[in-house]
Amino acid sequence: MVEGTRWWRRRDLLRHGLLLVGGVALGAGTSEAWRSTHRRLPIAGGFASATVGNGKQDVGAGALEVVWSGRTNQRLVALTFDDGPAPQWTPMVLDTLARHRVPATFFMDGAQVRRHADVVRDRLTGHEVGNHGWDHRDLAELDAAEAYDDLRRSHDAIADVTGTRPTLLRPPYGHLGGAVLYAAARLDYRLVLWSLQMVEREFPDDPAGHARRIVTEVRPGTIVLGHDVGARRRLVALRGLTDMINGLRSRGYTFVTVSALLRASVASTPTR
Repeated sequence: MVEGTRWWRRRDLLRHGLLLVGGVALGAGTSEAWRSTHRRLPIAGGFASATVGNGKQDVGAGALEVVWSGRTNQRLVALTFDDGPAPQWTPMVLDTLARHRVPATFFMDGAQVRRHADVVRDRLTGHEVGNHGWDHRDLAELDAAEAYDDLRRSHDAIADVTGTRPTLLRPPYGHLGGAVLYAAARLDYRLVLWSLQMVEREFPDDPAGHARRIVTEVRPGTIVLGHDVGARRRLVALRGLTDMINGLRSRGYTFVTVSALLRASVASTPTR
């Protein structure tokens, strides 16, 4: 009986040992498969990584600021327009802003700048231009080298056409990833998102209603996202731009570029 019991124990130990060895092998295989699939993500410059390899990191000044709004108690607001320039809509926006003497910040696609340079040439005095990537690819899906190449190409196009090197970046869709942060740092950008977006689809054929909505929701330091290209429903916002401007001015707001808003934010930050 004792001998039988020992035999069963030896068999169980052997079986469990084989299962353990098999499990380790399976786990190792799975781990290796994961590393093979994801090896570029955090450690070798993939889209999740804000570093590239183990060597020297080329990150410009070595820091990156990300902002959604200005930190100020002053009634300042920054209008921003993405995705242009385009001959159908950008001139309409520029005409309205000029008529009311309102500065704005345009986050432009480099390909659009090259294609429609005549739309903005000599028309951006008092305005600011930021980088929005080359052709609106989702930079958060690119690796570090690809994200940098995309932004650098757009950066150079904007500088060539406008005569001014952009210092602000708004990534398409507002998507952030490690590679976006790394590329932005290399170019010494400030990364600018927004705290209020124009909501055109909620106000079909009602420019005045849309303008009232935006006017009501603006707070000191708000960065407003609009577009000067895209689906026709977005024209609701552009056709109500005059009402938006007048409404905000009646509330005591002053329009500034994003960079001016950020300078005011620094000036109004109390020191200890």
